[in-house]
Amino acid sequence: MSKLQVNIGALALKNPVMTASGTFGYGLEFADFIPLDGLGGIIVKGTTLKPREGNDYPRMAETPQGMLNCVGLQNKGVDYFCEHIYPQIKDIDTNMIVNVSGSSPEDYAECAARIDALEKIPAIELNISCPNVKDGGMAFGVTCAGAESVVKAVRERYHKTLIVKLSPNVTNIADIARACEAQGADSVSLINTLMGMAIDIEKRKTLLSINTGGLSGPCVKPVALRMVWQVAKAVKIPVVGLGGISSATDAIEFLMAGATAIEIGTANFLDPAITIKVRDGINQWLDDHGCQDVHEIIGCI
Repeated sequence: MSKLQVNIGALALKNPVMTASGTFGYGLEFADFIPLDGLGGIIVKGTTLKPREGNDYPRMAETPQGMLNCVGLQNKGVDYFCEHIYPQIKDIDTNMIVNVSGSSPEDYAECAARIDALEKIPAIELNISCPNVKDGGMAFGVTCAGAESVVKAVRERYHKTLIVKLSPNVTNIADIARACEAQGADSVSLINTLMGMAIDIEKRKTLLSINTGGLSGPCVKPVALRMVWQVAKAVKIPVVGLGGISSATDAIEFLMAGATAIEIGTANFLDPAITIKVRDGINQWLDDHGCQDVHEIIGCI
């Protein structure tokens, strides 16, 4: 057995395999399929300060080698999470991480502060791909100034490990990563979904209720891999890689490109045990290649 332990800032992970927010519920939904304590971390679905209904249906569509979604961060709000969900997940023996979203820096900061008070939530992942309602709907994460405003506000009120999830819908993702690092991010995760569209030519209308949605799945992997490689060379903080990972081979590519840990998202819908299979596959590859520690391959490209 190779050594699989890695660290994201002060956060110690048993192994580099985590789940991507929005694809794994609160973890409990997968307890019948895998031992949840066998993962490095579980990033639960997006949580906002106030409850959100999400977008109208239809809000998911299949595409070749992937899927589109415009769920719209449907959730019951951070207070509901603290009162009802947290008691159910707090004793799972892995890192339970909350994905935080908002529509203003103040929203993000207040939501993060309430989660900060939860003893057994050691980290949050900031989703800065959300639209800034004060700036005409442009996502915070597509400009350095927007990213900085959110990270700075949250860092002032959140005192544990802070991971910032980056949008790929930008000109230079390395610049955004450096901006987050400068404001106190402990890590960056990437990529979030790419913007896409699908059309029903018989109905002459788009397949999603709001026309566009986030593209995920194997089709985005080459883009994600390139961006992880770029960002890992641009910042000193750990990088978490995600985007189309559906096998141990995919995960190892991300590690070699510079990711310290990875997240598995869309593949969970196809195989609810994929995370454990990827963990074991990484270990097997390391053993087969005479590697005693996963750090021997991290960033080797």
